[in-house]
Amino acid sequence: MAQTTIDPRAVVEPGAKLGTGVFVGPFCIVGSDVEIGDGTRLISHVTVTGHTSLGEENEVFAFASLGSAPQDLKYDGEPTKVEIGSRNKIREYVTVNRGTPGGGGLTRVGDDNLLMGLTHIGHDCQIGSRIIFAHAATLAGHVDVGDDATVGAYSGVHQFCRVARHAFIGGYSVVTQDAMPWVLTVGNRAESHGLNIVGLRRKGYSAETIRALKGCYRILFRAKLTLEEAIPQVEKEHGEHEEVRYFLDFVRSSKRGVVR
Repeated sequence: MAQTTIDPRAVVEPGAKLGTGVFVGPFCIVGSDVEIGDGTRLISHVTVTGHTSLGEENEVFAFASLGSAPQDLKYDGEPTKVEIGSRNKIREYVTVNRGTPGGGGLTRVGDDNLLMGLTHIGHDCQIGSRIIFAHAATLAGHVDVGDDATVGAYSGVHQFCRVARHAFIGGYSVVTQDAMPWVLTVGNRAESHGLNIVGLRRKGYSAETIRALKGCYRILFRAKLTLEEAIPQVEKEHGEHEEVRYFLDFVRSSKRGVVR
């Protein structure tokens, strides 16, 4: 692997830990409590501060800010953290704020994500892997986003909401409740518009699984039953499918309610 390279116009504070093959481009600032894994590249004008760690082979583009203080008036300088995994693409002007003591003290981003320009990850968010955040997607504090989800351009997710695995949030949406798995969640205020059939097929789900998820969705939200009545019916008809069980567990565990 190539040697670590620090542009002479960059500032890397004493105490920062840089792995092998790291590239720190011109006008970047790397704080003293930062750890950067092998092969990660900070292209230019990137600020990484606070107790922030990045894994291997990330690529961070101009004017991104990682690990800055949370935008929470209760925060008083406590040493909270940001952890970012490996192979993420973090584009221009992305912001990832560190956690707060009241939210667990940690903002976490997984692996293989694409954060398009102007994406904001608020304090204490827990972000999975293989997620696409389109341009200017915005997460308030304490948002959980599951693996393989998509958050559309200029969409906002309210604090303490969850975005399930494989959820699809359309562009310009305002999400104030939990966005369900494999469902198209679109609008201001967001509503559910059925299963993301195209996405299910692209991910390689079998026809049998897709039929089971269709039945699950239909019984839960189209059969004019209460959730208490609908869930046992779904379990009886489709409960052998792992994806259906996850769907039901997500709905049952919701504290804010799901987008209907």
